[in-house]
Amino acid sequence: MSTRLSQLFVRTLREDPVDAEVASHKLLVRAGYIRRQAPGIFAWLPLGLKVRRKIEGIIREELEAFGAQEVHFPALLPREPYELTGRWTEYGDALFRLKDRKDADYLLAPTHEEVFTLLVKDLYSSYKDLPLSIYQIQDKYRDEARPRAGLLRGREFSMKDSYSFDYTDEGLDASYQAHRDAYERIFQRLGLEYAIVKADAGAMGGSKSEEFLHPTPIGEDTFVRSAGGYAANVEAFRTLPPAPLPIDGLPTAIVHDSPNTPTIQTLVDLSNAQFPREDRPWEAGDTLKNVVLALTHLDGSRELVIVGIPGDRDVDMKRAEVAFAPAEVEAATEADFAKHPGLVKGYIGPGFAEAPVLGETSATGIRYFLDPRVVDGTSWVTGANQHEKHVYGLVAGRDFVADGVVEIADVRAGDEAPDGSGPVELARGMEIGHVFQLGRKYAEALGLKVLDENGKLVTVTMGSYGIGVTRIMAVIAETNNDGKGLIWPKNVAPFDVHVIAAGREEVVFATAEALVDSLEESGFDVLFDDRPKVSPGVKFGDAELLGVPLIVIVGRDAAEGRVELWNRATGERSSVGLDEVGAALLAQ
Repeated sequence: MSTRLSQLFVRTLREDPVDAEVASHKLLVRAGYIRRQAPGIFAWLPLGLKVRRKIEGIIREELEAFGAQEVHFPALLPREPYELTGRWTEYGDALFRLKDRKDADYLLAPTHEEVFTLLVKDLYSSYKDLPLSIYQIQDKYRDEARPRAGLLRGREFSMKDSYSFDYTDEGLDASYQAHRDAYERIFQRLGLEYAIVKADAGAMGGSKSEEFLHPTPIGEDTFVRSAGGYAANVEAFRTLPPAPLPIDGLPTAIVHDSPNTPTIQTLVDLSNAQFPREDRPWEAGDTLKNVVLALTHLDGSRELVIVGIPGDRDVDMKRAEVAFAPAEVEAATEADFAKHPGLVKGYIGPGFAEAPVLGETSATGIRYFLDPRVVDGTSWVTGANQHEKHVYGLVAGRDFVADGVVEIADVRAGDEAPDGSGPVELARGMEIGHVFQLGRKYAEALGLKVLDENGKLVTVTMGSYGIGVTRIMAVIAETNNDGKGLIWPKNVAPFDVHVIAAGREEVVFATAEALVDSLEESGFDVLFDDRPKVSPGVKFGDAELLGVPLIVIVGRDAAEGRVELWNRATGERSSVGLDEVGAALLAQ
């Protein structure tokens, strides 16, 4: 039975939603696919569900092709499994927490590693049961601080999450590759460009981690890639440190007055004016910028740390969050500085002691870290820990040492890839999939063990693999539109063909009815615009907005047995005989 627009539960809008920033958000709401319920939360209408289910169908086909099996878990889960793995606390404010009438703690699951692990533990006990890959397509919940861009960044979203279980590392490698290959097939079938990049595992934990990013200017992720094939999320990029330099024979560091130089640029300007170099002018990269960060640990305690980075670099807070995870990271506040008078704002140096003695261990108890570019033997201009004073010729490894090396500086085009494949370029991308080798983190925490070939208990090793289903729908909409409306790829479009009765004459509607019946008998899923009192112009505008890629217009030539075939993807229109419509549609 055909779907008739006169009866379909949909209302198109002529104006963009006031809160919509990106094309996909605007068009999905205007075309009646979704409706906002609250920030980051949407209701799904019939058209939206049809597209969503087709995307899910492609995902299911590719996962089940290599043996993955579907299960389904509740979204409402008890606290205890997440307490055992530490993620009840690690997720912080992003977790939706609630209590039942008996005051027991529950959560709305942001992801399901724990309960998948416990289910396998409950049912399997032997290596003979493995390998196993199981998956679900289910709604997840994360309390995003700033939900935005419609389905691209919401508080409720649908995700395919699958998990592999093996008892050897070699088995995990095979399961990981099977999922990775399936992801490539899925995104190729969906017509989505993607880049596979090295990524940080974050709160998921584990070892190997790769993201599938769709390159797009509206992407929230920055990634790097080299001509030689290296690709990584900026959070996972690792700087190739230079070789240490000889220290012997370097001149002694000297402190100079440097009035009114609280910034790198003012320091460079003064240095060139009053302390010029013989070989070249001073540059920002000759200075050591000491950045004070505040870490909030899982137990609520607050700690200051200082990181020395080259003065020509800025701090990338996402990289800082990875470097100091699971602690929350922010710039130190004025209140933090007030508690540490030894931190002379604008003039902090590696010593940062209460007494400004170079190389002295900090009397403040503040840990000091360095960028990987600051290797032994490099000489720097940096703060002398006194107001309006800087030290010149301070040598790493001779005059100061650090508590460790961290990566918080921004990554720039032209930086060398760590694998030696050449300089990198930067691009923006939207995450559409993520694959992790979790290893034994969750199995250890939850006691998932099986008996191996020798009857010995071994801990199972796991993989975790996610695809953002609703996000993918938004990305497809973002990629496939022409400003007038959506243009869905044929394999995810809500209908195969959109038939429009464009006129008021009885012959037009009678011909359209007969054509719709014929197309349905031939196996086409048809949307029929049968609205009798709606003008052709409005019907054409709705057809452009709704995005069914193939449109058949039954108009004034109906009496002569001809209709117009309109391909929204190419813009081509052609006159076709009624007896040729089915073949013409299949040829598109």
